[in-house]
Amino acid sequence: MDAAVIGAGPAGLMAAEVLAGAGARVTVFEARPSPARKFLMAGKSGLNLTKDEPLPEFMSHLHGARMAEIVAAFGPQQVADWARGLGQELFTGSSGRVFPVAMKGSPLLRAWLARLDGRGVALRTRWRWTGWQEGALAFDTPDGPRRAMPRVTVLALGGASWPRLGSDAAWVPWLAARGVEVTPFRPANMGFRVDWSPHMAPFLGQPVKGVALQAGPLSDRGEFVLSARGIEGGGIYAVSAAVRDGAPLTLDLMPGRGLPELAGRLTAAPRKDSMANRLRKALHLDPVKIALLQEWGRPLPADPARLARLVKALPVRHAGPRPIEEAISSAGGIAAASLTPDLELRAIPGTFACGEMLDWEAPTGGYLLTGCLATGRHAGLAAARRLS
Repeated sequence: MDAAVIGAGPAGLMAAEVLAGAGARVTVFEARPSPARKFLMAGKSGLNLTKDEPLPEFMSHLHGARMAEIVAAFGPQQVADWARGLGQELFTGSSGRVFPVAMKGSPLLRAWLARLDGRGVALRTRWRWTGWQEGALAFDTPDGPRRAMPRVTVLALGGASWPRLGSDAAWVPWLAARGVEVTPFRPANMGFRVDWSPHMAPFLGQPVKGVALQAGPLSDRGEFVLSARGIEGGGIYAVSAAVRDGAPLTLDLMPGRGLPELAGRLTAAPRKDSMANRLRKALHLDPVKIALLQEWGRPLPADPARLARLVKALPVRHAGPRPIEEAISSAGGIAAASLTPDLELRAIPGTFACGEMLDWEAPTGGYLLTGCLATGRHAGLAAARRLS
């Protein structure tokens, strides 16, 4: 073969597509029984392909060396055009997020695999890469150990989140042993543990809507969910990197209202009303928000101005991130210093890397998937140039 792609997630399949488009004979090796399992899992609740917003704003959400230039070449518009080229009709939601009309990831994946097959890309499932042996790629397969010696290799093995779907970071010691620097993995796009008081039991499983979250330089007006384990969901994921790194997290329970207005409403409330009734009648807070105020703001101040400030900036008490095994993605990976601008491993010429193996991170909402597709394309094009 000309090229081996190890890992059949979005980044690996994109690398295989551009290599095949350049005329290379490509084989994709996947350890699991079927490809793109994490991609399909992410699409169960609606496959968010990308986000329709100006490119500078889009790229401000991606953090990592060279990501801006890589995504500039294959950003939101290109991802949307690519999906349409696979026969997927798209729509853009009110928040700018772009989805297939079918919502699920399986129709797109089937069309993608069919196109790859038509271009001669071979897919080998249950072939688990185990490193190198005597200069060759070594695999454990259903038929025993096998080796391959491609002219170029693209690694797309994922990071360290959701290991049951294939991203187990088993590759780290093999690359480190050959001189590749790997930044330790940390959870990204994850929830946070909360040791709830008993009074919160009736509210667990409910969404928290119409709030603004603030952590360091990050903010979001998405919703999140209260679970028995803590807090999770899109709004939390959007600010999770800053919270993970030590920034305090606060909630604005009424982001559309100013502090003077809230204080005035509370001042005008009948003094005979209980605290809960004042919050409900004067501010029209729903039971979930009142419960959170009582959970994280007790003892609630009687002074209207102080109570209004608490409603606008409620400190969230948590016990740290959920484990990386539960995170949607991971931060960390192959350090930029170990890569050329083409995403080729300096210590292993002819071997390229892409996707969540690289040291970068992005929130959900279309940013993460677009970044994976863009790095896969970048590495695949570079590998194709090396072949030529």
